[in-house]
Amino acid sequence: MRASATVGYNIETEVMSPMLKRAFTLMFLFVVTLTVSAQWAANQEDQGVPAYNSAPPPKGKKLPPILPKESLWAENAQFPYQTHAYELAAKIPNVIHQEPCYCYCDRGMGHNSLHSCFENTHGAQCDVCLKELYYSYSQTKKGKTPAQIRAGITKGEWKQVDLQTAADIN
Repeated sequence: MRASATVGYNIETEVMSPMLKRAFTLMFLFVVTLTVSAQWAANQEDQGVPAYNSAPPPKGKKLPPILPKESLWAENAQFPYQTHAYELAAKIPNVIHQEPCYCYCDRGMGHNSLHSCFENTHGAQCDVCLKELYYSYSQTKKGKTPAQIRAGITKGEWKQVDLQTAADIN
C-alpha cells in the first residue's frame, strides 16, 4: 500500500504548473511586444531617405495647393514662423515637391515629399517640416537647385535652422 501513496497526487507539481504557465505567457508577450515595437525603436537616421520626387511635376500637372495661411488657427498659428512657413511654401512648391521630409511622414501619413506636409496643417505642427521648409527656401534664394537642397537636407543641414528667427526670412 505504501508504494501507491508515493505515486499518487503531488501538490507541488500542481502549484508550480500555473506559475510556470504564467511566467511563460509573460515571457512570450514580452518577446512579441519587443519584436513588434522594434521598428519604432530604430534610430531615425538608420531608416534611409524618406520619399521625395526626383523631378518637378510633369508639364500640365498641377500640384495640390499649399494650405493658405488664413486656414491656420489655434495651435497651428501660435507662432509667426508657423504661418510664415506656409507663405514661403506657396512661393516654392516645385522645390519642396522634390524634397524629402525627415519626420518620416511618408511612412505614417502617406506623404510623398515635403510639399505634402504643407497641403494640410501637419507642416505647422512639426518642427522638422518647418525647419526643412525654411532651409529649402533660403537655399533656393541662394540659387541652389532642388537636388543640391536635397543633398543638404539629407546631410542634416536643416537642423541648424532657428525657428525663432526664421519668421524674418523673406
